[in-house]
Amino acid sequence: MSFEIALSGINAINTSLDTISNNIANAGTYGYKSSRANFASIYAGDQPMGTEISSITQNIDKRGPVSNTGRAMDAMIQGRGFFTTRDHTGSIFYTRVGLFGVDKDGYVVDSFGNRVQGYAAVPGSTALGPMGDMQVPTGQIAAQASDRLQYVGNLSADWTAPAVAPFDPAEPQSFNSSVVSVVYDSRGSQHSVTQYFVRSSVNPNEVTVYYTFDGTIVESTPGSPVSHTLTFGTDGRLTAPAGPVSVSLGTPSGADPLAINIDYAGTTQFAGEATTSRNTANGYPAGVHTGIRIESDGAILAEYSNGQRQQIGTVALAIFPNEGALQPVSDTSWISTNASGNPLYFAPGSGIVGTLTVGVLEQSNVDIATELVDLMFAQRNYQANTKVIQTADKVIQSLMQAV
Repeated sequence: MSFEIALSGINAINTSLDTISNNIANAGTYGYKSSRANFASIYAGDQPMGTEISSITQNIDKRGPVSNTGRAMDAMIQGRGFFTTRDHTGSIFYTRVGLFGVDKDGYVVDSFGNRVQGYAAVPGSTALGPMGDMQVPTGQIAAQASDRLQYVGNLSADWTAPAVAPFDPAEPQSFNSSVVSVVYDSRGSQHSVTQYFVRSSVNPNEVTVYYTFDGTIVESTPGSPVSHTLTFGTDGRLTAPAGPVSVSLGTPSGADPLAINIDYAGTTQFAGEATTSRNTANGYPAGVHTGIRIESDGAILAEYSNGQRQQIGTVALAIFPNEGALQPVSDTSWISTNASGNPLYFAPGSGIVGTLTVGVLEQSNVDIATELVDLMFAQRNYQANTKVIQTADKVIQSLMQAV
């Protein structure tokens, strides 16, 4: 019986050595989680039968060190969760390795070419769309015409009414100040809108604004410049208009008619220097795809040459009722099992899943020092079991010689 007991110890230690050696081999593998072989005694009734490996425990909860890459599509999960990928056969895998990119067809993929799963973006909404593959539109995005302009500044209370009237953009003595804004038409062509500020000679708390479009006076009818009056209270704060004012700029060649709403909220009339603190119009020219990045909230953003970013989806993170029961497979991934339970999906930072840190990767959580100590214990135990076999063999030989 001692032969069988010692042999069971050797077999169990071999399995433990496999686990230890696999941990050591993957000490430099991104996202790898160390495992431990658990020994258990065997009995047949009250008769000892040796030992066996009862289970392999994965140390999934322990996070690995951080490796700084600086790459825009590298991400590390801070807390619970697994990235989800799908291969060409439709098989689903779970991984802690956020090493992503874009394939030739524009799909977001991991380093093995598996497609990363996420929620589709819903245009004009923060809601999450259906979950599936995420594809980046790699072509050109169309221009967007400007329709809003925000101007905030101080129109100095020290101004005096211009000496020259009526307003003439070619005559600097007919206005107090001017500011140029850049706008875009429906084809993405750039234009300039200039606002001219003229302090009223009748009411010192009023400033009239005139407009030119690409150097031409904006007129409501021939000979009648478009203008709006800004009225300020005695405290220097804007009292009228109550909201944005609309200015029809005309129809640029080959484009749609262009009109913008100008918001003067926050503009003041304090003594001192005239200043401009905000002068921003929306709209942009057409742009070509230049890159892609992932944000800390899991958003996948396509970047374009016109400075625009377009969200194409949000990475999904999966958690399981029993993550220790996930089955490890190649490519530093896991697959679900009956024991692990079905996955629950969340956007990063929501529910009980972790957030993302961008530009870094999670390293292996293997502790080399611990593994080397375990290796020495395994070696000692292996030698002890072989010694049992040698001793039992000598006992039998002695018995046979005595017969």
